[in-house]
Amino acid sequence: MFEIFQLITNYIFVWGYIGIILLMLIESSFIPFPSEIVMIPAGYLAFQGKMDPYLVVLCGITGSILGALLNYYLSLYLGRSLVAKYGKFVGFTENKLDKVDDFFKRHGAFSTFIGRLIPVIRQLISIPAGITRMNIKQFIIYTGLGAGIWMVVLTAIGYLVGHNEELIRQYLDQVTIALLILVPAMVLAYRLFNKKKGQSEL
Repeated sequence: MFEIFQLITNYIFVWGYIGIILLMLIESSFIPFPSEIVMIPAGYLAFQGKMDPYLVVLCGITGSILGALLNYYLSLYLGRSLVAKYGKFVGFTENKLDKVDDFFKRHGAFSTFIGRLIPVIRQLISIPAGITRMNIKQFIIYTGLGAGIWMVVLTAIGYLVGHNEELIRQYLDQVTIALLILVPAMVLAYRLFNKKKGQSEL
């Protein structure tokens, strides 16, 4: 683990902010690549005074948005045709696609924001957004907001605990538990808000 941390730290130090953008672009696209091994070393470099913590977070957000846009446009141009051709083999019919369309028209912004906070889902949420042609401005804004929270958390961990592997694991476990509580609470609050809003419009 320490060797990987050191390797990524050296890579980011050599490539600088562009390296963070490129690595986070990869992480946010369809290629499995944990953001922890990018942003935590970058946060540690910020602690050492070798990088600016605000620019580290900004570059992380930029890379995340670029990777998400790659997924979005691939899904936009290829997704519907693939679903139409092969969806029936996995039980995903045109009728179900219409339901996904309707869902994203009503809840796409919130789903994109929440999705960016959940491991694995953060890479996949761009796919239904692209297939359903979610408004691109909304997609970028809410992707950036969700990614921004995660970038701040990881950068802060790197800044505060450096390359102490045990403390990094401890902090990541605490963050994961916090998200497991926070995300369902936000979903419940969103549903209650929409329910109350719907009743007030009757």
